[in-house]
Amino acid sequence: MRDEAALFLSFIRVYLGFSAVFLLAVAGSCALHAQEFASEMISTELREDGQPVRLEILIRRPDGPGPYPTVAFNHGSTGRGDDPALFRRSWTNLPAAKFFNEKGWMVVFPQRRGRGGSEGKYDEGFERDRSRYTCQPALSLPGVDRAIADLDAVVAHLKTRPDVQPDRMLIAGQSRGGILSIAYAGERPGVFVGAINFVGGWMTDRCPDPRAINTATFRRGAAFKRPTLWLYGESDRFYSVSHSRSNFDAFVAAGGAGQFQTYAVPGQDNGHALISHPDLWRDRVDEYLRGLK
Repeated sequence: MRDEAALFLSFIRVYLGFSAVFLLAVAGSCALHAQEFASEMISTELREDGQPVRLEILIRRPDGPGPYPTVAFNHGSTGRGDDPALFRRSWTNLPAAKFFNEKGWMVVFPQRRGRGGSEGKYDEGFERDRSRYTCQPALSLPGVDRAIADLDAVVAHLKTRPDVQPDRMLIAGQSRGGILSIAYAGERPGVFVGAINFVGGWMTDRCPDPRAINTATFRRGAAFKRPTLWLYGESDRFYSVSHSRSNFDAFVAAGGAGQFQTYAVPGQDNGHALISHPDLWRDRVDEYLRGLK
């Protein structure tokens, strides 16, 4: 009983600690995006219950005239997936957007089905009762395919925009968005000039078999033969450096190309918040952008 109680308390500390960080990040993004980002609803070929589905995208443009090289920047999960109120909050990251804008890139934050202002059902791998995200690969992995379908719709739209250079598009993302970016680049290898993964993973490595979900999904990105960039924070509550490094090694063994780097993020167990500390990664990402062909 003592061991079980200790395990339960450890889980509560992890969950509450992440929730505080996550909610602060969401609140900050929501408060800022109304003034810092332009929101658009785009038509898609997606259908649910026979009805067309529109997706929300949030845009921040650099100074100067377009068209611009463009980053499609993908959001992560909502923590445990047990608070539907969080599904309806649009996600952006102002520090990342400002960094890319300074380099001349337009940044687009697509909100996948059921997230933010997007229409449709949010269905990216839940328990059968939809109480929270699931560790069961058979239920979790179809959520990756659903997210890829949403990105197909976003990419189709971006290619038609007069403010986008379609031959200079980059894919990037945070957490679930990071692993999704690598997988999508491999599934559609001719679309993007590069892919950046910030602390990516689909489910926590505390799942019984995280490799069946995370490693399997990262391997899907190996068909993308351009260099990728994987950036992780130490003391990440969801993805240990050892687990993330093993995912990268599996990606490379499958034929993928990339570089893996870790950072000590300020704050206790704050590694998952790496993206909000551009002072740590800006030089490395700048070097990566300059190397894109």
